[in-house]
Amino acid sequence: MTARPKVLLVITQDTKEEEGRFIRRELEAAGCDVVHMDPSIRRTVGGAEIGPEAIAAAAGKTIEEVRALGHEGKCQAVMIEGAVKLARDALAGGGLSGVLAVGGSMGTSLAGALLQSFPYGLPKLIVSTMASGFTAPYVGVKDIAMMNAVTDIAGINSISRDVFRNAARAVAGMAHGYDANAKPDKPLILMTTLGTTETGTARIRRALEADGYEVMVFHSSGAGGPTLDSIAAERDVAAVLDLSWTEIVDRIFGGLAAAGPDRGRVGLARGIPTIFAPGNVDFIIGGPIEQAEAQFPGTRYHVHNAALTAVRTGLPELKRIADELAALAGEAKGPVRFFLPLHGFSSHDSPSGHLYEPSLPAPFAEYLRSILPPQVRADLLDHHFNDPEFADAIVAATREMIAGKQA
Repeated sequence: MTARPKVLLVITQDTKEEEGRFIRRELEAAGCDVVHMDPSIRRTVGGAEIGPEAIAAAAGKTIEEVRALGHEGKCQAVMIEGAVKLARDALAGGGLSGVLAVGGSMGTSLAGALLQSFPYGLPKLIVSTMASGFTAPYVGVKDIAMMNAVTDIAGINSISRDVFRNAARAVAGMAHGYDANAKPDKPLILMTTLGTTETGTARIRRALEADGYEVMVFHSSGAGGPTLDSIAAERDVAAVLDLSWTEIVDRIFGGLAAAGPDRGRVGLARGIPTIFAPGNVDFIIGGPIEQAEAQFPGTRYHVHNAALTAVRTGLPELKRIADELAALAGEAKGPVRFFLPLHGFSSHDSPSGHLYEPSLPAPFAEYLRSILPPQVRADLLDHHFNDPEFADAIVAATREMIAGKQA
């Protein structure tokens, strides 16, 4: 922590000069040094530490060439490229302790791309006219806070004055408490789960925490897996336990929790020891029951609630999932193991569950083992996914793989 932390302020002066100067004064009054990044396109006002010319140049263009594009989306794409590069340079060379961005729809789009490029932990806040609506494109999987601007960002009024002051003081407070040099005191393990496999994964987490690991758990409900991948790309990770495949299943079949095509690839590409187990492959997440029946006809359904329906997978679907995971495992640059339960994949797929199909786990496991790359070991266990013995086998393998990596 420094006496006067440095805050990156991102706001265009061609349309928001008055607001930018007000926020800068508030940050400085709160004990911060300010680096103003001005990604303006229409005109250059001057006074910003990182002006439009520098941003355009970082993307390989002059600001005149950017303006000549004559298309707001194309202009912004260039300025985003340059802004991200210069912001990362500022972080590496100048010890930033916080970022505050202010904008409407265009400014928020730039701010989202910019702030998502920063590491976890660095304080990040966007004041935006978009904050009361759909914020996912701007936040992504990063720890970005958004504050509703309430009024248009058009001058200082009795409401915007408070909003801007509160935003500046909030970032200043976080910046004063931020320690860029803080290091984790425990080796990190990343793990996926879902409520239907939490009995087993909670046992795994407790055992590994008792070993002295920090275990971060992510629900595979659409954003959890991509967040795990983002952290695996950024931090030193001892192991990845990918134990819930819902996001992969839903991408293949059009379910609601689908993640993108790169789901699961980051840790494998970095050589992080990885264990796969097919938690929750017994169902696709569909919408309301009427919608699920229309989209996935001729199977079994469990109405989880009015908005979500679990749709049972059959052997053809399970084999497609196996094909996907076998191909994924083939990309690994480090050790990979599979653990395949022979008595069910989730609490739904159990004698007390709603989608129990005891004939399916064994042929799925045999098929997956037959198509895995020869260097990838698959253990078929005579247990249910949530059985203690299955969890304990994964814990033992995790210890072995980490020890082997460290040797």
